[in-house]
Amino acid sequence: MASPSAISAPVAPVASTATIVTPQRTAPRNWPSFRGEAGAGNGDGQGVVAEWDVATGRNIKWKTAIPGLANSSPVIWGSRVFVTTAVSKAGDKTLRTGLYGDVKPVDDVSEHEWKMYALDKSTGRIVWERTAFTSAPLARRHPKATQANSTPATDGRRVVAAFGSIGLLIAWDMNGKELWRAHLGVLDSGWFLDPSFQWGHSSSPIIHGNLVILQGDVHKTSYIAAWDIATGKQIWKTPRADEIPTWGTPAVVPSTSGRGELVTNGTKIRGYDPATGRLLWTLGPNSEITVGTPVSGHGLVFVTGGYPPVRPIYAIRPGATGNISLPKGADSSGAIVWSNMTDGTYIPSPLVYKDHLITLSNNGVATFYNARTGERVFRGRIGDGGAFSASPIAADGRLYVASEDGEIHVVAAEPGLMPIAKNDMKEVVMATPAISEGLMIVRTIGHVYGIGPRAGNAP
Repeated sequence: MASPSAISAPVAPVASTATIVTPQRTAPRNWPSFRGEAGAGNGDGQGVVAEWDVATGRNIKWKTAIPGLANSSPVIWGSRVFVTTAVSKAGDKTLRTGLYGDVKPVDDVSEHEWKMYALDKSTGRIVWERTAFTSAPLARRHPKATQANSTPATDGRRVVAAFGSIGLLIAWDMNGKELWRAHLGVLDSGWFLDPSFQWGHSSSPIIHGNLVILQGDVHKTSYIAAWDIATGKQIWKTPRADEIPTWGTPAVVPSTSGRGELVTNGTKIRGYDPATGRLLWTLGPNSEITVGTPVSGHGLVFVTGGYPPVRPIYAIRPGATGNISLPKGADSSGAIVWSNMTDGTYIPSPLVYKDHLITLSNNGVATFYNARTGERVFRGRIGDGGAFSASPIAADGRLYVASEDGEIHVVAAEPGLMPIAKNDMKEVVMATPAISEGLMIVRTIGHVYGIGPRAGNAP
C-alpha cells in the first residue's frame, strides 16, 4: 500500500516516571482472533516476559518453521496455536519491507497451497496441518502482502480462516476435521484508482456468538456478511455498494442498547446490528485507504485513518442512528465525543490501554491521547527508525511493538515510553504477536516462536 508522509508534528522526548513492578498473574486467557478478545490487544495478567534472545535461546521455549509466506497473525485457544499460510509452487517469498509508496503488485500467480497449521502451545509441535485449497491465486498481492493475510478466528470448538484471493471461508474442528466451506467469490482488493494494481484482501473473520462475520470490501460489490459457525449457512449479507477496497477487520463493541454494534472502518465508518446486518449509522469523512481495526474502551469506539484526503481519529459513542457526520467546523457532537482530523495513523491499529488511546504510525511514532477527552498527552518515537506494520499490544504495563525488520521493542505503556528491552527476532515481522498463559507467540516470516520463561532464565 502507498505510504502517506510521516506525521509532521514535533517528536519530543519526555522523562518517564515508570516503575516496572511484577504484575499479578491471572487465570489463563485465550487469544481467539486478530489482536485477541474484541481486537483489544490486551494481555494483562498472563505473565509474559519482557526480554528474550533468539541467538542464545534465553526465554525461547520453542521455534517451529512454517512453510510458505503469510502475514496472518497467530491465534490461541487452550493448548493450541493456529496459523495459516500460502505456499507458492514457484517458491516466491518476495516481501519488500520499508517506507515506500510503490503500488505494483507481485506477479507470482503460480500454483499455491492454502494451509492451516495447529501447533501445541507448550512445545510448538505441529499437531495437524490441512490444505484448504490448491490452485493459482485469482488476484495478485502487494509487495508487503501475502496470499494469506487474514488472521483466523476460533471459538474453542471451531477454527475459521478466510483466503480472499481464492474466495474461500473454511472451518475445521479443533482436531482438523473440515466442517464446512463457503465460497465468497474472489475478494479482489487493490488500489482504488486502478484495479489492475491488485494488493490482496486482508480483513480477518471475527466470531460473535454463533456467527462468523467477514468484511469484503473490493472494487465492486463490497459487502459485509455473516455465516452460522456450526453449519456455514449464510445468515445475512449487507451490500456496501459505495465502498472501495479496505483492509480493516470489523469489531463488535458494547452499546447502550445491549445488542452490541458491529463497527467497520472504510471510506465511510459504519455501525451495524450484528444479529441482522441492518445498517444503523454512518460517519464521514475518512481516508481513501483504511487499514486499522476499530477498538473500544471507556464506553467509546475509536476509529482511525491515516491516508489522504483526511487522517481522522473519531471517538464515537455507540447507540446512534442515521448519519452522524459532524457539522462543518465542529469537532464533537452527541454521537462523536471527540475527533482529530489530522493525526490518524495508517496501517497499525490503535490500542486502548488504561486511560489512553495509543496510536502508532508507520514510522514508529507513538501518540498518547486522553481516551475520554482527546487531549494529546505525549508523542515519541519507538526505536531508531524503520517501518512498522504489526499492531501494538500491551501487557502488564508494557507495550510490545514489532518493527518490520524484526525488532520487538518493549517500552513502558505510559507517556515517556521508557525503554525496557529490544528483542531482535533476526527475521522480518509483519504479524501481530499473541499472548496467553505465560507465552508470547511471535510469527516471523519463516517461523512461529513460543516465548516465555524457561528453567534457569530470569523472567
